[in-house]
Amino acid sequence: MKLSCLQENLTKGLGIVGRAVATRTTLPITNNVLIATDQSRLKLAATNLEIAISCWLGAKVKEEGAITIPARLLTDFVNSLPPERVDMSLSPRTRTLELKCARFEGRINGVDADEFPPIPTIGEGVATKIDPEALRLAITQVAFAAATEETRPVLTGVHCEFEGDGLTLAAADGFRLAVHKASLSAPVAEKTEVIIPARALTELHRLLTEQEEPVEITINPAKSQVLFRLKDVEMVSQLIQGAFPNYNQLIPQSYSTRAEMSLSEFSKAARTASIFAREGSAIIRVEIIPGEEKTPGRTMLSARAEEVGDNVGELDATVEGETAKIAFNSKYLSDVLAVLRGDRVALEITTPSSPGVIRPLGVENYLHVVMPMFVQW
Repeated sequence: MKLSCLQENLTKGLGIVGRAVATRTTLPITNNVLIATDQSRLKLAATNLEIAISCWLGAKVKEEGAITIPARLLTDFVNSLPPERVDMSLSPRTRTLELKCARFEGRINGVDADEFPPIPTIGEGVATKIDPEALRLAITQVAFAAATEETRPVLTGVHCEFEGDGLTLAAADGFRLAVHKASLSAPVAEKTEVIIPARALTELHRLLTEQEEPVEITINPAKSQVLFRLKDVEMVSQLIQGAFPNYNQLIPQSYSTRAEMSLSEFSKAARTASIFAREGSAIIRVEIIPGEEKTPGRTMLSARAEEVGDNVGELDATVEGETAKIAFNSKYLSDVLAVLRGDRVALEITTPSSPGVIRPLGVENYLHVVMPMFVQW
């Protein structure tokens, strides 16, 4: 193998695939990155056996070849080089990759590419396309609500339902539920439901920052893997097998009190209350008070820590219904408010022991359900 490419392109490519390099593994080869020539381009690939990321870079290829190199060592070395041309050559006999850039050079011992786990290829199955910005927003508003503990594996994933020209993403961890509906650029031929690991979607979110063309999504016929194809990058993820809970049963169909208020003011009041909440039991109390003839309604957020103190924040609200009280975990409330878009938000409450529903106003495609905390008022 003999080729040359620009240092900044190589650094960027290694940064992209580096997210898929295994950290703790019983298979040492997955600590490596695959370097190969592919149709006059340089291909980089890495896998941790759950996700695999491949990236193609422009390069001047003189001789074909492939090798795997320890990812961290290669990345650190390339990052330290000046922004000039990097010449790479591989000695097939010793499996040593030699890199030269300006007045620097290095030699790194590699492992035969044949020993690298095969990167899955998905050629057929359920295929569609989606606008990258729509997908980024959907992942932002849903993935954080997935469980992080492996006790119920299906809850560590995001339930994705493809139907017609719509995609519904839902995630729940037993304490909260996020549901986002997005539009597809190309309709699917058949309704398909899969569970994609939230970690995989978080990595995909990073890859989407510079993507402008629609993202191609293909689910293999066995529904065991999903492929996301971007410009010069492909990511394949294993899918989680199992039945996702029927989350529609968790969404309250009515409310006794609804408060509409400024999203920025609500977020600020929640952040202030969380300062005291973290010193206590992470509880933020929310009280909604209807307005009278000439005074607007109010939403009060308060928190107290027994040995430290307490606080109360108040903001104007348009209230429908009666006075209501509910308490939330401060992290769950802050998490959802941080991902909402728009100027105003609605909070719907039925009873202090029933889930609260948070919706951004003017947007029909997102809702968030939060389980209440039980407190003495």
